[in-house]
Order: sequence, then structure tokens, then C-alpha cells
Amino acid sequence: MKVIIIEDEPRTAKELSGILENLDSTITVLTILSSVASAIKWFQEETPPDLIFSDIQLGDGLSFEIFKAVQLNVPIVFCTAYDEYAIHAFESNSIDYLLKPLEEEMVERSLLKYNRIKDHYSPSAYGASLNKVLVQLDSNYKQSLLVHYRDKIIPVKVAELCFVYATAGVTTLNTTTDQEYTVPFTIDQLESMLNPQLFFRANRQFIINRNSIQDIEHYFNRRLFLKLQCDTPVKIIVSRLKVQDFLLWVEQ
Repeated sequence: MKVIIIEDEPRTAKELSGILENLDSTITVLTILSSVASAIKWFQEETPPDLIFSDIQLGDGLSFEIFKAVQLNVPIVFCTAYDEYAIHAFESNSIDYLLKPLEEEMVERSLLKYNRIKDHYSPSAYGASLNKVLVQLDSNYKQSLLVHYRDKIIPVKVAELCFVYATAGVTTLNTTTDQEYTVPFTIDQLESMLNPQLFFRANRQFIINRNSIQDIEHYFNRRLFLKLQCDTPVKIIVSRLKVQDFLLWVEQ
């Protein structure tokens, strides 16, 4: 049986790979994919596996984005410490899941379930169930953010954001019309609220809107310099480790 692991924590990925191969000598872990962007690229170019084990929260977004971008009729076991509402969705749509930290008994249970259903597996029915989950979860991304500005509460449309900027413990929303609003969220919290199809965490300080990118330039030490259509307080530099994921994201 051919298996793909989608996991951005190297230790967890290695442990899961070892558990799988220990439980069943016929299992071959084809590769370990650590990001949404790299997974989309792999599935577009390679033959699908028999089974996928996938984390949910990856460094460049939620793994659900992979299955929205690529048509896959492959059973997926989600490995997660995610919100309870999502777990209920998986249960109601017959998508198996494992709660981290992973243990051998849990993985064995998922393999047994896979072996029970594989001979009766219906790609069309499974695809319909997965799509229900994706639609339900997609609706949880913010479309607007409420900000307190002077004596008013203003709804700022997410689509109108140019970038999010964090410095010295203060996070601001910066719009395409050069408006700046301070919000009571960390940049990490905002990252989970924004659709990763539209927004990318360029570094510790910036989340950028895809539609605001004007130029991408090579920078020192194999990094990238991004110029947006709006002014930024400092240069936006994509680190060497994030360059590949960023370029794959831009191509989506």
C-alpha cells in the first residue's frame, strides 16, 4: 500500500512513518509533504497514493486547501488537534481522524478502518462528503473584521486588505486605500482567520494579500523582496526557507 504523509513537524512525520511501516510491512511511505504549496505541486505531477495521512494546520495554511485545489479520490486520515466542530464534521462524513499526539493504537485503528472500506470504497460518494466538509470550513474564514476607530466600530472587508503588519506587540490592518487600523489580535491569530488562498505569511511581521503584489525581486542570500501596490513601513523580505512555498502559492 502506498501512503503519503502531509505534516510540517519533522519529528511527528518521522514517528508516523515509522509507526505505519512497523504496523504493516507492505506500506511504503512515498514522500512526506510539509506545506500546502508543495503538496499541491506533488499531487499535480505524481500518481495518487492509496491513502493519505494529513495534518490540518500547516505552515502556509490549512491542508483543506490542497483538496480544494487538486481533485483527489483518495481516503484521507486527518491528524489533528483541531476544533471540535471540525472533528464532528469528519465523523458525520465518514472521514477518519487521529488526535495528536499520535500513538500506534490510533494509527492501527485507522488502517483497520481503511482495510474494511477499501473494497466497497466509492470515490464519488467520498468526494461528495469531503466537499461538504470543505464548504463548511471555508465559511469560517473571515470576510470582514470589526475595528474600533475613534468612537466608531468599522467593518473592514478582508478583500480590501493590502497587508497585515505586526511590530512591538502591535498588529495593524493596512488597506488598499492606505487606511491603517490597530486590532486586538496577534498576527498568528489573524493568519488563522484569513483564507490562505488569498493571504500568505511572508515573515514574522507581514501577511500579504495576493492581489496586492506588484513586483517580486531576488534579494541577498537567496531571499525575495516583495513590493506591494501600497506603501509598507519596512521592506517585505521572504526568507530563504519560505521562498519555494511562496512561489508555489503565487502560481496557484
